[in-house]
Amino acid sequence: MTDPLSLFGTTELPAPIERLSHGDVTVSLQDGALRHLSVRGTEIIRSVAFLARDRDWGTIVPEIGAISRERGETLRLAIPMVFRSGDARLDVTVNITLTAESLRVESDGRASGPFETNRAGFTVLHPIESVAGARARVTHADGNVEDGAFPALIEPWQPFMDIATLEHRANGFQVRTAFSGDVFEMEDQRQWGDASYKTYNRPLALPWPYEIADGETLSQSVEISWKADPAAVAPSPGHDLPTARFPETALVLTANDALRLAANRGDFDIVSPQRLLCHVDATAEPAGPQIAAFAALQAVLPQPFYDIELICRFDGDESPAHELAAHAAAVAASGLAPSSVFVCPSVDRQSTPPGSKWPPCPPLDEIHAAAAEVFPDIARGGGMASFFPELNRKRPPLQHLDFVTHGLSPIVHAADDVSVLETLETVPHIARSARAIIGDRAYRIGPATIAMRQNPYGARTIPNPNWGRVCMADQDPRHFAAFGAAYALGLATALAPFDVAVWTPAALYGPRGLFRDDGMPSPLAWVLQALARCAGKKVATAAIKDGLARLAFEGGHEYTANLTDRTIDRLQPFDWR
Repeated sequence: MTDPLSLFGTTELPAPIERLSHGDVTVSLQDGALRHLSVRGTEIIRSVAFLARDRDWGTIVPEIGAISRERGETLRLAIPMVFRSGDARLDVTVNITLTAESLRVESDGRASGPFETNRAGFTVLHPIESVAGARARVTHADGNVEDGAFPALIEPWQPFMDIATLEHRANGFQVRTAFSGDVFEMEDQRQWGDASYKTYNRPLALPWPYEIADGETLSQSVEISWKADPAAVAPSPGHDLPTARFPETALVLTANDALRLAANRGDFDIVSPQRLLCHVDATAEPAGPQIAAFAALQAVLPQPFYDIELICRFDGDESPAHELAAHAAAVAASGLAPSSVFVCPSVDRQSTPPGSKWPPCPPLDEIHAAAAEVFPDIARGGGMASFFPELNRKRPPLQHLDFVTHGLSPIVHAADDVSVLETLETVPHIARSARAIIGDRAYRIGPATIAMRQNPYGARTIPNPNWGRVCMADQDPRHFAAFGAAYALGLATALAPFDVAVWTPAALYGPRGLFRDDGMPSPLAWVLQALARCAGKKVATAAIKDGLARLAFEGGHEYTANLTDRTIDRLQPFDWR
């Protein structure tokens, strides 16, 4: 099936992509953003875009007006854009000038009404392949020069601040990027799964949200220039584990899900995962009844391992030991026999960006030492119920832990199809960086779903009532379509070389579950059924190249997914075998 509903779970078509070329230079234009700036087929810039974010860091989708074009010795475009925030609007014109050796992008904007935003201005994305680890030179606004490098392992804080110009050599080119109109800094955007380093305007240390006053104007520019440099070669990305085994599969459940599964035992057999991740949130309601629901499920479904994901309050005058002892007593009273417990302070589900004050929380060493006392006979985990940036910024005390975990969602910063699939480039960088943090501790990842179950960067996930492609949404139509199945096989392929112990690629029920609205299993369910049978097998091949994900195991069993919207290798768009 190649209709949009089968492929993407929605009749909303992807935003059209216009391919622009000027001599040896090619670039794509989509939703007002320039993407994949390439010279003679070599990508040198991933994206240049004027963006605005709301108070929850959601992307404000602009209204794009009629684009004017002028072609001669240079290619010129003018793109009118309107961003709306509440009753206010920000009118921006983006002017683009492309030559054989440079790209200049300028913006002029004016606010009508007080325009609330966390950020409004240009972002420039540098690709990660062959750029990670490359040497770089930054010239600051005061003229001082700093020599450094794009981080090889993922950097938790900004690698470069106060950037007036950034110069680097990679992929056979010298590239210079100059910024004006605001203070720019860089973040290692691989943390969130993006396949890029992002340079953005307005330092994170400044307050947000903020207002652009009624009538206030803003003007910014980015100029990128390049020249061939055959000596600019790629740094080595490092070595991955040579004898990796494929992880056990888990599905996440809430207490209500557990009661539903107990009454519908056959739903488990669709995938037959090795493990169930039992989400217990002591901040939402008392933990005891939630734990009892999982015990009732275990009584009728004893074969999988039960892993508790325990979100703790850790507030007021109560010590971590006191709260954890109460939860352990509830587990004992219920009769639940968990295989492991992962303890996460509730406040750590929210991100603490650079320059922000850390919220009150007992020291992690105290928390996990107390967990070792009250859960002495099962595997204990630390890390984050949110994503890798939070783990990278607040690292757990390994001496108390058997495993470390974090989640993953590919729609933190962009939700178009291309960006979601590009996150698969980044998964090895995340896994390699996580391995550097956790050493020989077991590595678990998940929930790892397209949609977000909780937003660490704002007060809520972003509503998606029209079933579209929305950043930071808690439901995404592609999850239930062919796209979601192909993405999951791509994710499994990207993770396979890193000897992950457990992955959680879906919930059982709900907006990130296995069943469509009509009650039938989604395409994702059948992919996970096949992959669950591979737990513990030695990985022979795991590669994503030319739009195909290939995953093979010693002794047989090979899986291939088409990660494109065109037919490749006799596979229909987003199909797998």
